[in-house]
Amino acid sequence: MSEVESIPGAKFKLVYRITYPNGKIYVGQDRTDSINYFGSASDELIAKDFSREERRDFTIRKEILWESSSATDAELSRKEVEFILALRSNDPAVGYNQWPKFKGPNASTA
Repeated sequence: MSEVESIPGAKFKLVYRITYPNGKIYVGQDRTDSINYFGSASDELIAKDFSREERRDFTIRKEILWESSSATDAELSRKEVEFILALRSNDPAVGYNQWPKFKGPNASTA
């Protein structure tokens, strides 16, 4: 049993990655530790990438990238941005995050 699993009744704050069938990703945070929460990516943005036929059998994957039972909301938000920038999920060619605004591959992230 992992250390995370050994904390009875603990609620975790987490950063997750959703991967869509086209390989694009969305990185988000969950403060409620809900197994059924899949983020708040833009429906319109994602819908543009999939035909009606592709929507008929649609599988996404949710991976927990980071979790903590003691992090503050501010720490959680910092971690989320850290992963968005590291994974480039705010680059429209890579993912569906619209913030922070993508500045291009040669721009500073600071």
